Amino acid sequence: MEPEIIQEVAEAAPTVEVGAPTESVGVEAAPAEAVAPAAEVTRPPRTGGRGAIRGRAPRTGGRSRPPRERGEFDQVTIDVRRVARVMAGGRRFNFSLVVVIGDRKGRVGIGLGKAADTALAIDKATRDAKKHLFAIPRTKSGSIPHQVSAKYSSSVVEIAPSRGRGLVAGSAMRTVLDLAGVTDVVTKIHSRTKNKLTIARATVAALKKLRTA
Repeated sequence: MEPEIIQEVAEAAPTVEVGAPTESVGVEAAPAEAVAPAAEVTRPPRTGGRGAIRGRAPRTGGRSRPPRERGEFDQVTIDVRRVARVMAGGRRFNFSLVVVIGDRKGRVGIGLGKAADTALAIDKATRDAKKHLFAIPRTKSGSIPHQVSAKYSSSVVEIAPSRGRGLVAGSAMRTVLDLAGVTDVVTKIHSRTKNKLTIARATVAALKKLRTA
């Protein structure tokens, strides 16, 4: 009897073909438009540096440099000379620089620096100029009280007040008077020398002769 029962059950069971569509009872198929597309995975762009390769932000240290403050004096190099010395092993070069500093408010100074490097020579010249700072008596308009002239070595200069003319000067005289804040003057160089150091020192010698009005 048992073999016959098993055979009847097998015949009653429906056969399902492989690959044929099947119907599910009570479940409706969702439309294709309702299916949300898979979200795309986006990676942050690399900004470079060691931290970006490892997936970290680059190190900044959390510190920012404060803005560099402007110095009290303006500085101008008016003459640069390269001097060579003949030694046993060859020639050695040194640099000689003339620097003028001033605050454009009545104070000015001239310095000379010599060294084997230009940066060191500028540093020496700046320190020398600060040692030789002096004040200039000026009028309310920025001119000088009276006419002056002076001689230093082979340079002879003359400075005269001239209202409304501005600064009329050339060579190293203009640099010295500009950094000193002097205006409304007319200048004259009464010598044929082109040495800017002697011209600048002759200008300083003339300015030191000024007296208050």
